[in-house]
Amino acid sequence: MKSCTTDAKGLLKIEDQMCFALYSTSRAITKQYAPLLAKLDVTYPQYLTLMVLWQRDGILVQEIASSLEIDQATATPLIQRLEKSGIVTRQRSKEDERKVQVFLTAKGRDLYKLALSVPHDLGCAIGVDDKLAKKLIKEANSIKRSIQRIGSATDDKDLDQVNTG
Repeated sequence: MKSCTTDAKGLLKIEDQMCFALYSTSRAITKQYAPLLAKLDVTYPQYLTLMVLWQRDGILVQEIASSLEIDQATATPLIQRLEKSGIVTRQRSKEDERKVQVFLTAKGRDLYKLALSVPHDLGCAIGVDDKLAKKLIKEANSIKRSIQRIGSATDDKDLDQVNTG
């Protein structure tokens, strides 16, 4: 079979696509976190989980999942690994035993002090100062909000189609 170029005009070059730029940048940044998080002995997803808990200790697994925008089924093994490392403990809610609260241990609270330098160290590693970081965060969040609005409108249209269909 002979190979050919379908996109001879280069209209869909991957390097010109916003989706790929965001995806590949996210992967590259995540890789840059590895040496910074080594001193905390946590992975990037665990670090994100800890940031949520440093803001709101004792919250439910489903609240952590919601904050991280992941499924509860994804959050549970992540939290279990943190528990195995002695960073968090899990406890059944007294009000509803089906719900599980997650609490930082002393070790988890102590990691906060070590983590304080991570954002600045990452910025230095990738050549992004605080001003540019804030601008990028603002732009990324703006794009996400637009997508969520479109998603909500699409969901509403889908419901209308189901209801009238």
